[in-house]
Amino acid sequence: MADKAYITPNVLKWARESARMTEEIAAAKISVSVEKLRDWEAGFSQPTIRQAQTLAKSYKRPFALFFLPDIPRDFQPLQDFRKSGSKSLTTSSIFIIREIQQKQAWLSDVYSENQEEKLPFVGRFNINDNPQKVANDILQTLNINPLFYKSDNPIKEWIDAAETNGIFISRTSFIHSRLKLDSEELQGFAIADSHAPFIFVNSEDWKAPQLFTLVHELAHIWIAETGISNEVEPNLKQKDKFHPVELFCNEVAANALMPKEIILDFDISLFQSSKDILKIAKQLGVSSFALLVRALNLNIISVPTYQKLKKQADIDFAEYLRKEADKKAKQKDKEKTGGPNYFLLQLNRNSRLFTQTVLDAFRGGYIEPTLASNLLNVQVNKFQKLESQLIR
Repeated sequence: MADKAYITPNVLKWARESARMTEEIAAAKISVSVEKLRDWEAGFSQPTIRQAQTLAKSYKRPFALFFLPDIPRDFQPLQDFRKSGSKSLTTSSIFIIREIQQKQAWLSDVYSENQEEKLPFVGRFNINDNPQKVANDILQTLNINPLFYKSDNPIKEWIDAAETNGIFISRTSFIHSRLKLDSEELQGFAIADSHAPFIFVNSEDWKAPQLFTLVHELAHIWIAETGISNEVEPNLKQKDKFHPVELFCNEVAANALMPKEIILDFDISLFQSSKDILKIAKQLGVSSFALLVRALNLNIISVPTYQKLKKQADIDFAEYLRKEADKKAKQKDKEKTGGPNYFLLQLNRNSRLFTQTVLDAFRGGYIEPTLASNLLNVQVNKFQKLESQLIR
């Protein structure tokens, strides 16, 4: 007979509920009835050690946590800056938030213990400041000129610049193959810590919205407002449903990615054609829609022109989605034979800067192998393969 795990029932129930997992899904993961799971959570019976270990893995909690005498203090929920009426955060969003919180907490502790200097730009401004002034400070601090990107991949340049300045950037679109992130639910979030600010960007979006999300979250760092976001790109309607912090950070992002002096320097006739709008948008790394909103707000185009071009932008975007669907279908065929590089995916999910920081601590003997492995989601004997992805 299998050994029983004499877990603490209310801790078991808390672990499931904090993972936003239904009784039905949790029970299915260990092939038991919902009634059996309820018995365990009520203390009427106990799971086997193997069953409890499986649940711990499913809830992304340490197995030992189930044996604590009472519910432990968990990470505090991040402030929800999302538009009112947004769907509730599901398991995948909860897991990625908790994962980044764990990484950030470790970093912050290490930096504080080492008495590292605080980053001067965290909280340098507040919501009452001029968004253009905040945007200019971000551009100057990161040494970025939106008109002269060095490549056709602006988001990579922004990430590299941010991490060079001590801001950790994580990007992924999934927890694992069966647990994907929904960009309508969560586009990004920021943890505005003065020692180790951390930003997450949901990479389910295409690159232009990802870049806008990234810069929007940088604005959160500059005004020291920790929280989660969705529907980040500029919106002309239902502004009353948006949190004031989100509206401010959108303004900052628009000013940083599409500075007024740069937009006004373009020939005004270019803003009458959807093809020219698309060309300028690509040059700046933004979506046609974001550029149209910016042009309207700067009085470059009229409302009727905006509406006409917006319709064409919607058509262009639908065509883009069709092409992306074809690309994904082809990619899936390729993945059947090889699949994406697991270590590159983990590197982007962890953040390159975070990966290097943990590997340095591990190589220097400052942290145990188990902790390093847990922080990076990679087995210790695979560290060399992960490290090889840092060399570009």
